Amino acid sequence: MSAVAVADVTGKHTGSVPRILVFSTNNISDPGIDLAGSNHLHYSPGVEVISMPCTSGIKPSWIAHAIEQGFDGVFIASDGDECAYLPDCAHRASRIVGEAQELLKAGGHDPQRVRMAAICSVCAEPFTNHVKQFSSLLAGLREQGAK
Repeated sequence: MSAVAVADVTGKHTGSVPRILVFSTNNISDPGIDLAGSNHLHYSPGVEVISMPCTSGIKPSWIAHAIEQGFDGVFIASDGDECAYLPDCAHRASRIVGEAQELLKAGGHDPQRVRMAAICSVCAEPFTNHVKQFSSLLAGLREQGAK
């Protein structure tokens, strides 16, 4: 697994944090994630965000590929029931996560490496809380040597 090296303000190496790929949605969760930054809420520097129109457009193979390519985890900032494109988006997203977890298991990876939560346009604090908890879980998995 790879991780992001973290240095303090003096440039000293202070360890590493898990790399988390976030799939976010343009209209629903992106504004909430942007608000977290605007409000100077702290979350892991190991977070990288990819925006999409709809959560149901994520392919399970993308999640597995991200883990295989060195991300410690994948967080899906779901539209939940607020999706403007599909009335059953939340159900489809749940299915996608289940399929991704099966792919991870088949590849010898811990299925806990993928997590999903509904993140709304004003959910800055919930987003940062989810990412902090997920980062802690991933760090624990790393310590255990879990793949």
